[in-house]
Amino acid sequence: MKKRMNWMALFFLVAVLVTTALPGCAAGDDKGDEVIRLADCGWDTQTFMVYVNAFIIEHGYGYPVRIDSTSNVVGLKAIEIGDIDVHMEVAAVSLQEPYEALLATGKGEKIGEIYGGPQVQAWYVPTFMIEGDAERGIEPMTPDLKSVTDMPEYWQLFEDPEDETKGRFYGCIPGWQCEKTNKLKLVGYGLDEYYNLITPGSDTALATSMIAAVEKGEPWFGYYWSPTWVLAKVDMTRLEEPAWSEDLWTEESNYACGYPEEYPVIVGATSLGERAPDVHEFLANCTVPIEVYNTMLLYLQDSGKQSSEVTDWFLTRYEDVWTEWVPSDVADKVKAAL
Repeated sequence: MKKRMNWMALFFLVAVLVTTALPGCAAGDDKGDEVIRLADCGWDTQTFMVYVNAFIIEHGYGYPVRIDSTSNVVGLKAIEIGDIDVHMEVAAVSLQEPYEALLATGKGEKIGEIYGGPQVQAWYVPTFMIEGDAERGIEPMTPDLKSVTDMPEYWQLFEDPEDETKGRFYGCIPGWQCEKTNKLKLVGYGLDEYYNLITPGSDTALATSMIAAVEKGEPWFGYYWSPTWVLAKVDMTRLEEPAWSEDLWTEESNYACGYPEEYPVIVGATSLGERAPDVHEFLANCTVPIEVYNTMLLYLQDSGKQSSEVTDWFLTRYEDVWTEWVPSDVADKVKAAL
């Protein structure tokens, strides 16, 4: 118990040391001293939505906003101790223990779901292999391909130049959990007899292998995830797998089913609904389609901008998305501030 208490004390200390408030925004309407405090946990999709929502809250609802830089789990602890109002992207499955611990205190709650669909981990092939690409003169190579169970039939299309008896399957990054998972899934599906597992040395190497194959019109078979800029750049088709089940998703069963789907949630202080009910209602409506995240990430990749610098780009380009989150008078104020 003493060791656990020391660990919890460390979290409180880190919360104090790591969070750094950015300059507060001036309120557009008279909201008094009710500052809305958002946690910026540092990865692109989360930071992107923090700055988008800060702009809407400030200019549309008139509240001053403070953005605090922190880490993922510490952001949840900061809600518990009253230092943060909103964490914009919590993976409730991956962070089950700290997430449920916060809910158990009664000081934090799920406000809404930030993704208009699940985060996806899956196996893909280029879409042109199934549908062809008339503009490039590519005929369909695997018109009947739908599922991982079809892949034994097509291994020769993905032939490994270093082993002509098998095809190539591009797996996950060394050190990531999915590296082990994909290796076992190949066994679980019986595909280890037909495909060699290729382990790229980095995310960049994996992405490059996919993009290069698509640009050359060549076959590619492997693992990737979404949201990501890569799947906005190239057209890939997700292969069907058996539905995720708790019984199959074990090492003993070789994870012989689809990856579990994760629906990241917006988590906030339970007091926010009383202090700023209009902001609470806005956040409950705030859902972004996966394809928008993919396009945003590709824009970051191509433009060299930071995720905190594309608020105007999103609010201008995707007006049809964000105006569904807010009343018309709030939308008008946000547009006027752009």
